[in-house]
Amino acid sequence: MQVIRDDGSLDPNLDPGLSIDRVVAFYKAMVRTRVVDDRLEKLQRQGRIAFHVGSLGEEAAIVGAAAALRDQDWIVPCYREVGALLWRGYPLQSYVDHMYGNAGDPARGRQMPDHTFSREHRYLSVSAPIGTQIPHAVGIAMAAKKRGMDECVGVFFGDGATSANDFHAAMNFAGVYRAPVVFLCRNNGYAISLPTEKQTAVRTLSEKASAYGVPGARIDGNDVLAVWRAVREGVQRAAEGSGPTFIELMTYRLGGHSTSDDPRVYRSEEEVAAWRRADPILRLRKHIEQRGVWTDELDSDWHAVCEAEVKACVQEAEAKPPAALGDVFTDVYAEQPWHLREQQARCVAGPRAPDEEES
Repeated sequence: MQVIRDDGSLDPNLDPGLSIDRVVAFYKAMVRTRVVDDRLEKLQRQGRIAFHVGSLGEEAAIVGAAAALRDQDWIVPCYREVGALLWRGYPLQSYVDHMYGNAGDPARGRQMPDHTFSREHRYLSVSAPIGTQIPHAVGIAMAAKKRGMDECVGVFFGDGATSANDFHAAMNFAGVYRAPVVFLCRNNGYAISLPTEKQTAVRTLSEKASAYGVPGARIDGNDVLAVWRAVREGVQRAAEGSGPTFIELMTYRLGGHSTSDDPRVYRSEEEVAAWRRADPILRLRKHIEQRGVWTDELDSDWHAVCEAEVKACVQEAEAKPPAALGDVFTDVYAEQPWHLREQQARCVAGPRAPDEEES
């Protein structure tokens, strides 16, 4: 499904009818996400942060899906969806502090970069192993259903996760028990370096949904309005008690899998160049320019605002001290047992005494 045509016009039969202010808000959120990504990648290359997982080229799939979910719905991320958390109003300063692991980091330096979370914004902590977040999402959805709560869950994962055991277990459980969950598969072409066609024999990943009695759809993931429409339909279906929906968001990872990856090893520059022409931000900008609400001047001003914001956050993050060493021992038990208290005291006091090291 595609709503915004390549020339920027809308398909009148599929137009979800959102206000132009709402559409501009999507654009601004996507640009902000990309500016933050670009800055963080530079910081990693300079050795100022350790790691980053960007979303270059996938902003429409992430922001469009987050916008279609309701405020009371949960987002269960993979590791590339911080744009969804920022859309929900998460402070950029908190995110940048997390990337530094400093005293302002909500995770207090105990998680690797980009493993963010926020109970307030209903955004579950990132689970790094492939696909493990998918049964977590189904569990949250079933808990809400059993409690009679009007909540559903949107869970993000990549194309590679559809070959993982947890994906199949979660899909089967959700299909049988009609869990109110929307499965959001970002098919960006590669499971790190493995092309999609080499990790599955099906023609489309959305076909896998039918094996579990779950409706499946394949959407242009670089079209933010198509993403919004498809996800909102999945949310409405879940809210009505009709169960889960699987949505394959066709997009492309323009950058590396992470700052630890060099995609030039496994894909051609010609392939990347072709997908750059389908950049979701450029397509949406073309549309809002046609609507007469966006100009080069507005675009330059908004980029400047985003760049100034992230620069200020970085300066503040680098001025903060590291997370407290003693925090390594907290948040494990409701009441800290004696052995952890003892370990915490020794750790904070400094190196072990010589006789302890010898023994």
